[in-house]
Amino acid sequence: MDNPSDSVANYVINALQRFAEYGDREAIVSATRRTTYADLVQEIRALVTELRLHGVVPESVVAILTGNQAEAMSLQFAAHLIGCRTVWVAGYMPSREQPDYLRRSGADYLVYDTKRYGDTAAELLRGDWKGTVLCVGPGGEGPDLFAGRDAAEPDLTPGPAPSSLFYTGGTTGRAKLVHHEHRFYLALLAIGSAWLASGAPTLKHLTINGFSHVSGHMTNLLMLFTGSTVVLHAGFDIPEWLAAIEAERATSTLLTPVQLYQVLDHPALESADLSSLLLLNVGGAAVSPTRLRQAGERLGPVIRLVYGLTEAAFVTEYRAVMPDPRHPRRLSSCGTLFADSRAQIRDADGRVLAAGETGEVWVSGSLVMSGYWDEPQEDSPVKDGWLHTGDIGSVDEDGYLYLFDRSKDMIVTGRGAVNVYSKPVEDVLTSHPGVRAAAVVGVPDEALGEAVVAFVVPAPGAEPTADELRELVTAELREYSAPGAVEFVTALPLTGMGKVDKKALRQQWAARTGAGTGR
Repeated sequence: MDNPSDSVANYVINALQRFAEYGDREAIVSATRRTTYADLVQEIRALVTELRLHGVVPESVVAILTGNQAEAMSLQFAAHLIGCRTVWVAGYMPSREQPDYLRRSGADYLVYDTKRYGDTAAELLRGDWKGTVLCVGPGGEGPDLFAGRDAAEPDLTPGPAPSSLFYTGGTTGRAKLVHHEHRFYLALLAIGSAWLASGAPTLKHLTINGFSHVSGHMTNLLMLFTGSTVVLHAGFDIPEWLAAIEAERATSTLLTPVQLYQVLDHPALESADLSSLLLLNVGGAAVSPTRLRQAGERLGPVIRLVYGLTEAAFVTEYRAVMPDPRHPRRLSSCGTLFADSRAQIRDADGRVLAAGETGEVWVSGSLVMSGYWDEPQEDSPVKDGWLHTGDIGSVDEDGYLYLFDRSKDMIVTGRGAVNVYSKPVEDVLTSHPGVRAAAVVGVPDEALGEAVVAFVVPAPGAEPTADELRELVTAELREYSAPGAVEFVTALPLTGMGKVDKKALRQQWAARTGAGTGR
């Protein structure tokens, strides 16, 4: 892949040229309309005019609050062609953080979906943000950008290099504004070109991931840049999701690990026709090797693991995941490097470690953020072009990356202050036939500093005991990795992005035992 440069002309010009070539192919399919590439070009051109009529100029900051809908993508292209910075307001963002996020982003405009986010927008507007409101749909606090189209020829003169801000807050602390600059979009164009040049097929991607999150954002753009089709699907009702794959003959989709487990456990999977699927992408968190093996047995070689962060959208991939007797450990990895990404394992002093050694994962490449928007550069996790991810892992001699934990979630326990990583323990727990899911956290302990606690979701009809799970972990790992306590639960709490919420688990433990969370 070529190394993109911010000096290259606005990426939207190139995108519009590609879309014009794709013509009458379907670009975006939603519940309300089927949009061709020719339609998409017309909509973007009209929105450029509308935005300019309402005062949007180069370097304006446009915040966007929409659902998983085609209009979000059109708005992105139009605002970026003008040379704006877009700010993606995630619907799952805690409401207490939204006004602060909007204010810190420097937003001049707020464009929101009146049907889905009318109440949210009204709450935001009652705060101290003072900007211009524009709407997707009628009946809102400002004019509807999609109501009437000016027939005049739009001014498609590209503005300066655009960029985007994305929300990331995880489960702790103040929301962060992740800044991806123009090179991010140029890199996606280059990746799309490489995909086409390789002879790979165009895809029909069924997405439940909103365009406001970097994973959905990146994936949908890659689909459009390659002339593929994006099928927008609201929510995650499993029978409806399975039916949509069959009805649309979708060839690609993206799930979190928890969502994959839910699909594997759902009775509707037995009668579902997934024969069209070429890629079932799984990302957002580590995956249990046991559940991966089950997925391969049920679905065939369609699983593609992807590892990335909001701060580094796509780092590694592992295609056609299936058990390999020659490399049994591979099911625990997240694959090899993607595009121009680079990864190194470093110790606390920044020294590069050899294959097989454990340390922090450092990442560089075109899909890495520039930094957090309103935080001092000295506090940025990006140093000299390398993102310090906070993930703990190792790389084997064949270049496969293995992740063990987040550094902040690593458990330091015992009189010898040994490190326990949660993922290996979770993998052993989920290898038990009576366990469907497991999460491991550290909690304060007077004698041990931190104690290992496991939250376990039993399989239907199964009754595993704490003692047999402890014995299993001791046999597979070490005695100090075995959970001192095992809590059996019906489900694990999830964040807005479908990841296991370990902060909530620590709080749940503290509320039950009266101990502090320690974090």
